Amino acid sequence: MKVVVTDAAFDDLLRIGQAIAQDNPARAATFVEELQACCERLGHAPRAFPLLPGHEERGVRRRPYRDYMIFYRIEVDAVEILHVIHGARDYERILFPE
Repeated sequence: MKVVVTDAAFDDLLRIGQAIAQDNPARAATFVEELQACCERLGHAPRAFPLLPGHEERGVRRRPYRDYMIFYRIEVDAVEILHVIHGARDYERILFPE
């Protein structure tokens, strides 16, 4: 299945890379590549990770990678990456601002 990275998720990846680059520019590039690879692998097994508890009706799932969470939704013809967020952040406020 095709994987689509939303603008919001792309911005998240940029910010993650910029934050890590302040201390270690080389690691910033490789870590963002690892996150992107995790996103791409979701296209092979999109149902491998559970629906987000308390928000099942929205169809949002999360896939952990190290200290980060990749939030995504399975659409008819693609996996849509919604956000990539550090696990310590208030993801509900970011994902569901209403």
